[in-house]
Formats: sequence, C-alpha cells, structure tokens
Amino acid sequence: MSQTDTIAAIATARGRAALAVVRTSGPEATGVVNECFRGEQLTEVESHTAHVGFLVDEDGADIDQVVVTVFRAPNSATGENLVEVSCHGGDLAPKLTLQSLLDHGARMAEPGEFTERAFLNGKMDLAQAEAVANLIHASSTKAHQASLTHLKGR
Repeated sequence: MSQTDTIAAIATARGRAALAVVRTSGPEATGVVNECFRGEQLTEVESHTAHVGFLVDEDGADIDQVVVTVFRAPNSATGENLVEVSCHGGDLAPKLTLQSLLDHGARMAEPGEFTERAFLNGKMDLAQAEAVANLIHASSTKAHQASLTHLKGR
C-alpha cells in the first residue's frame, strides 16, 4: 500500500438503502472526483462543504445525482484530501460511482486502508484504529460500547 496514490471504496454496507457513500482519499482525491462530477469545480471549493451535481462515467453519461462533500488535508478523517460521494443506494449506483472514480485515476482501497492512513497521519492512535475494526465486528451492545470507549481514546 502506498500513501502517495489516491484510493477509493464504497464505505457503506451493500443492499437496499436510500443512500450509499463512496469515499476517496489521497493527494488527487478532489481532482479525481472533479473529473467525473458535473456541478461546481470541486478544486475551487472550501473544505467541509457539500455540493449537489451529477456523477458521470468515462463517456460523460450520467450515473446518478449525488452530493459530494469535500474535506481538505489535514482536516479530514484520514489527514489527506478526502471526498465523499453520496449517491443513491442499492447495488448499481454505488458500483457505477466507484467504477467512475477508478476510471478517473483512483485505485481500489485495500480493506482497512482508510483507517491505516488515518493512523499514519496521526488522526488516531493504534488503540483507536483497532477500536474501528472492533466496532465494525461488534455483535453485542457491550462489545459495541467497549469499542466506542476505546475509539474515544479512553
């Protein structure tokens, strides 16, 4: 895994839902999303702002109407430029959204890579990174609460 490239992955669970989130992080995250977003020029917007537009594929065909949220380094969850694309849920829209980001220069993130980048960039310590994994796999309220306590750094 290299921290010099831009990664992307679907951040929400598969299945029927109103929304899905596709996340991208890295030095070119804003540029990658900007290349396939029809709306405001994302390279010009402020950090922590949301923008409505259409995401398009390599051929310029509309994929979905989306909300794009831009977070500039170092003030993001990963400490890098990070962009979240909120598209409609289900199976197809998130897959097409991810594919467009990959076609425009991102690479598929490895499992845990967003958390790894947050750790490497000082956004969380090792105990907090482990707590993220434990939260994802918690199967009881007690395990969930214990993981949340560790995530908070206590």
